Amino acid sequence: EIEVDTDHIHLMIDSVPKLSVSQIVRRLKQQSTKKVWDAFPKLEKHFWKKKVFWSDGYFCCSIGNASIETIKRYIEQQG
Repeated sequence: EIEVDTDHIHLMIDSVPKLSVSQIVRRLKQQSTKKVWDAFPKLEKHFWKKKVFWSDGYFCCSIGNASIETIKRYIEQQG
């Protein structure tokens, strides 16, 4: 599940236990940055002189007792 806002995104991810949150975030940021640069090469040169697309930080939490449907609705209402 994904929802894009003006300056951040909301994701609901299910992952294998062997991957840490930081590994998942790093891979998502690396792969999505490459896709943006490939799709919009002028942006890379014009806006991001250091070739940095994402900020260093991220926020992660577990869904706790909330149902998957509740989390999906929350994400859909963002942005």
